[in-house]
Amino acid sequence: MKIKKILVSQPKPASEKSPYFEIAEKYGVEMVFRPFIKVEGLSAKEFRQQKVSIADYTAVIFTAKTAIDHFFRLAEETRVTIPVTQKYFCTSESIANYLQKYIVYRKRKIFASKTGKLDDLLPSMLKHKGEKFIFAVSDVNNGVDSAMLDENKIDYTRAAMYRTVSNDFGPDEKLDYDMLVFFSPQGIESLLKNFPDFNQGEICIAAFGAATCKAVKDAGLRLDIEAPTPETPSMTAAIDQYLAKTNGTPGDE
Repeated sequence: MKIKKILVSQPKPASEKSPYFEIAEKYGVEMVFRPFIKVEGLSAKEFRQQKVSIADYTAVIFTAKTAIDHFFRLAEETRVTIPVTQKYFCTSESIANYLQKYIVYRKRKIFASKTGKLDDLLPSMLKHKGEKFIFAVSDVNNGVDSAMLDENKIDYTRAAMYRTVSNDFGPDEKLDYDMLVFFSPQGIESLLKNFPDFNQGEICIAAFGAATCKAVKDAGLRLDIEAPTPETPSMTAAIDQYLAKTNGTPGDE
């Protein structure tokens, strides 16, 4: 079946140079950006119920920009002043650079992973093993990273600072797409919550990440596009490859 309309369950890219827009132009498809999930911050009251005080920690671990936003929001709401001596451990350069929204970057101790994985930060953490780490996570964090920290006897505390909830569709919103693109298991949960009678039929489903792919299959749905793979390391590369087969490579006609 030729793909004409694709729903990407993420916010619309800020840059017009996004590969998604290039794909839309290349194959003449309509690309719609509509998140199935949204992030809500925990209130200061909910945060305090975890018996965690940001002021008690000398280092913080960030695996997402969202975590940075809610860490500094909760610090302000709980009236904690972040000292200049605070150390920051981030799982990517992009996340580390995002800290500039809240701190004077060049005056801080900031460590960033080059692989996007927390494991890559372990040598830096072990060099600063005397620090007390607070790990800013969501309420549904899978705990895989925690196992690695436990094994290496890192002194840390997981602190939930935000939650992921379904971004409900309005009564007039239709699911009239030829392809649905998902990036988290929660996105699949939201799909089935919003459309309990969902019948996949010829609708193509694309999923990024092992957990998301598993969620698609566990829901009894057909997984048509899987990423990342050695051949398609990104979701856009996987979509491009799929459309080349279904819609035909531009210029073939």
